[in-house]
Amino acid sequence: MYRVRHWVVRHAGAFERLYRRFEPLLRRLEPLCRRLGFKRLEAPVRGVEKAIKGALFDCRMCGQCVLSDTGMACPMNCPKQMRNGPCGGVRSDGGCEVVPEMKCVWLEAWEGSRRMHYGDRIQVVQAPVDHRLIGRSSWLAVMREGDPSPKPGASGGEGGP
Repeated sequence: MYRVRHWVVRHAGAFERLYRRFEPLLRRLEPLCRRLGFKRLEAPVRGVEKAIKGALFDCRMCGQCVLSDTGMACPMNCPKQMRNGPCGGVRSDGGCEVVPEMKCVWLEAWEGSRRMHYGDRIQVVQAPVDHRLIGRSSWLAVMREGDPSPKPGASGGEGGP
């Protein structure tokens, strides 16, 4: 996983272009998914998403994906789960203070962002992780117009987390 994760960061621009084509497709599927029911689709979509994003990005399925803002480096791979930049413990060689043999996720994120067209988005402050959404599909959240929280009582049978 670690080697693949580094490879993806080195090719962040290509993955950004791929996602820019994938996101509109997700949005076009929203009416169909709403009719089928987001709650019913959560498990199968989550499984596919976890398989793909897990293999490529070592995704932790936080339900609030920010890969396109963080140079295709998942900040949830940080042992401290730092969502907005490195902690004060980055070693002089770029290693993580908690896992010294691992390069700081945020150094990777910065490198990846320099390879992306919208690389300046790394400077946008991210909201804290909503732990109620961990394990949920962020692809379905994109279909819900970027709102990761289900709408209670809405058509499609969405319920609480």
